Amino acid sequence: MKYGKLIGGATIALCLIWACNKNKLNQPAYGLLVGSDLANKAGVEGLLIGAYALLDGESFDSQGNVGGFGSPASNWIYGSVCGSEAHPGSNRDDGGLPPFISLETFGPATTNQYLLDKWSAVYAGVQRANTVLRIMHLAKDIKPADTVEIRAEALFLRAFYHFEAKKIWNKIPFIDESVTYDAGNYHVANDTSWTPIENDFKYAVENLPADQITAGVGRANKYAAEAFLAKAYMFEHKYPEARLLLQDLITNGVTAGGIRYALSNHYADNFNTDFKNGSESVFSVQSSVNDGALGANGNSGDVLNFPTGGHSYCCGFFQPSQWLVNHFKTNSAGLPDLDHFNDHDMMNDEGYQSDSVFTTDTIKIDPRLDFTVGRRGVPYLDWGPHAGFNWIRDQTFMGPYSPKKNIVYASQLGHYTDPGAWTIGLTANNINLVRFADILLWAAEVEVEIGSRDLARNYVNQIRSRMVNPDGWAKNDDNIPFANKVTNSQFEFDAINDPSYSNIHPFDWVVRKDLNQTWVAIKINSDGTKLWNAYSVPNYHIGLYNSPWPDDDHARKAIRYERVLELAMEGHRFFDLVRWGIADQEINTYLPHESILRQYLNEAAFTPVTNNYFPIPQSQIDLSRGANGVAMMTQNPGY
Repeated sequence: MKYGKLIGGATIALCLIWACNKNKLNQPAYGLLVGSDLANKAGVEGLLIGAYALLDGESFDSQGNVGGFGSPASNWIYGSVCGSEAHPGSNRDDGGLPPFISLETFGPATTNQYLLDKWSAVYAGVQRANTVLRIMHLAKDIKPADTVEIRAEALFLRAFYHFEAKKIWNKIPFIDESVTYDAGNYHVANDTSWTPIENDFKYAVENLPADQITAGVGRANKYAAEAFLAKAYMFEHKYPEARLLLQDLITNGVTAGGIRYALSNHYADNFNTDFKNGSESVFSVQSSVNDGALGANGNSGDVLNFPTGGHSYCCGFFQPSQWLVNHFKTNSAGLPDLDHFNDHDMMNDEGYQSDSVFTTDTIKIDPRLDFTVGRRGVPYLDWGPHAGFNWIRDQTFMGPYSPKKNIVYASQLGHYTDPGAWTIGLTANNINLVRFADILLWAAEVEVEIGSRDLARNYVNQIRSRMVNPDGWAKNDDNIPFANKVTNSQFEFDAINDPSYSNIHPFDWVVRKDLNQTWVAIKINSDGTKLWNAYSVPNYHIGLYNSPWPDDDHARKAIRYERVLELAMEGHRFFDLVRWGIADQEINTYLPHESILRQYLNEAAFTPVTNNYFPIPQSQIDLSRGANGVAMMTQNPGY
């Protein structure tokens, strides 16, 4: 079972094969073991672990794969690419790009493979949760108290999977354990009600323990359920209900491991596998490697999203947009320009070969940029300065930037990657579904709507305060671990630069502590002389909102902007725009400027109402037809 070590629970080996077939809603789970074989505590615990296993959006069954490239838990496609934060990436000849591009340009067909991947994954997860509930009632060795908790975990998972579907399609079928699979009795209509999702989360809040220290840190606890219920209320604009939950989470919340909720010491810790399941982790998808599964339990949903070239990663997807990068510019007070951030682009190396000298921009920026986006000359974790062109699969097509939040450190290779896996892109990085920063920003939103703007500003400043400390910034010293040489004087560097010194190769770097710079040898001439590109530390500058916000509109704008800075590339933006009711306004403002840079966006247009949600896979509507040939499910408007 996936995640067995991280989630805990059953210790027996269940050789269970899950089948979802073509109709992911209607086919029962079957395999080498049948319900009667599993109707005991160990069997039910194993089934519950199986229900957790699909949180990452992919698993294997007797028919093959459940999910695929379109179903990652990070929602990098639907939340970030469709939310203007990024482009699909790769190169113009990649045969897998058309379904991604049709999503980004808001023209997906009802046969889009990646939408079917997502549908398949979430409803297979629903099915597994319901199987836990059915089999549990057949077991004779489960105590009543254990039955309550198992039910609470299963309902949490069922609600989560339905929530994922609702964010993408809105009008969805809700499938509970009462739905049987007898012919003629499995056709379920789709609707827009939030009630079943709310009810499942409410049961989980009322019946899950405060921590899961014994069972496993990857399991849902009371506070994770409370966070997702609050998130549902935020989507429904039920601000009073959300406020009560958010106040409890901020005051009393703890992780499944029993750690009091708090912002991590350093922003980058949230994306560093050494610190996963820390104080900021409200609920995360657990990933593991070197566990005998040859990387199958690694973060497969983001396996495409690594630079190419010097890292030997695959496959150059998920490239940040210029619009996103421009957000991180700050003024003399260290604050963002809420209204004119996109008037002028930050400098980038598009058009510069990696062996051409490039000088990085010296404007003031928010330090979170360089833990979110890989850009030339800036330390790429401990991999050395980002090399620019050579690390981008097709710079002129999708831009000059690389993703960063899902990347392992060079020093972690072999420990948080699996030498037996088909790619080192299968890592032990967790996927953050809700961070404590998210809780604080929801709380800030709620205060603007029904409470105190000053308290809302305080919540935002808590998040910004973490970044004021230079200890949490990218530094020249980050390049030291794999530098060819560290020098402290011009004399030492001159010795390295001498043609007789042969221990420097193209794109090796030397950390110069005397200048607080890193020098990269971008070209070695035939006579042994070297052409160096010197990179200085970026000009980081961030401040707090010390003055009261003048009105609610300004406060909303500041909070929504802060969500971009804090949560960029984490799969939230598009869904935020839809729940705020401003998706058409924001995206149709973004597209004209970005399409000048990325010409394939010229035909893109966001249609109000229609493009708030995606088309339901036509194959699933067809499979909902009854004996009379009438489909129970109906398509979303406009498709």
